[in-house]
Amino acid sequence: MAEASGDEAGAASGRPATGQPETERPAGQPKTGQPKTGQPTGRLVVAGLGYAGMAAARAAAAAGWVVCGTARDPSRRPAPPGIEVIPFDAAGPAIAAATHLLVTAAPGAAGDPVLAAHAGAIRAARRLAWIGYVSTTAVYGDRAGGLVDEDTPPAPRQERGRRRLAAELGWAALATGRTVDLLRTGGIYGPGRSALNDLREGTARRVIRPGHRFSRIHRDDIAHAALAAMEQNAALAAMEQTAAGKAASGTRVLHLVDDEPAESAAVVEEAARLLGVPPPPALSFAEAEAAMSPMARSFWSERREVSSARTQALLGIRWLYPTYREGLRAILQEEQGERPA
Repeated sequence: MAEASGDEAGAASGRPATGQPETERPAGQPKTGQPKTGQPTGRLVVAGLGYAGMAAARAAAAAGWVVCGTARDPSRRPAPPGIEVIPFDAAGPAIAAATHLLVTAAPGAAGDPVLAAHAGAIRAARRLAWIGYVSTTAVYGDRAGGLVDEDTPPAPRQERGRRRLAAELGWAALATGRTVDLLRTGGIYGPGRSALNDLREGTARRVIRPGHRFSRIHRDDIAHAALAAMEQNAALAAMEQTAAGKAASGTRVLHLVDDEPAESAAVVEEAARLLGVPPPPALSFAEAEAAMSPMARSFWSERREVSSARTQALLGIRWLYPTYREGLRAILQEEQGERPA
């Protein structure tokens, strides 16, 4: 079961996604995972303990939630402190007892794997008040560089975007009596998956295509937003149940992208500056395209600038890493054993 990789995940680091194994270092807990005394908590199931899913699980556990997460083979996924790892196929009872469910698993040709395996358990879960589905801004298709906000209608033109939209619709259908948040992410980067790694490995390319900017999000800001949405839902549900005997429900679109869409070359150049090495030679897009995989070409074939201002206001947060500059700097500090500022 593959975790959601996010739209233009590779473009966040200047290359297509590679499926690089995730690191096991903590997920930015100094900022996203501090316990919050007095905040309502609940029981969270993370369907897909991959790169972003594990970060969200760690942040929730540090904030006082009871957390379990799924893996195809739990023996290959050691349980971090405060997180129970359970087999994906046997997750039904945990979902039935959960108050919150975060889904990071990506859809395949056969559809959404979590809905296929556990839709019945989800529908029957009487305590389940919130579902967060980690999707992608690829559902918007190509906008010729135009601005996209949370009210923009989806219009995917590629298969990966169409699969995501179909999965979103499946999850939105479960919003009766509970909240479903569709968390549309840009390209996901973070420790172990950034332009810093590409430069060290000799795989970074500095592709020059003026005006072609990508939206991206740091892994720990996904955890930050998911935890904020869960805590907001838990607080609202507690108030509404006390006042009127009913919980909050409905579907929301939330954008998980940072504050500065940027050209891929700019990210590579900043990573090189931080490492104190020369950036790779500049490549025109025409030169680079000849060697691109079909997946990479699909990322570069679409252009849109996605805003998350409304999402941040709705959740009452600011990004921990509002641009790639702060994000790359924090990754390097963490690698050097320093606590990010």
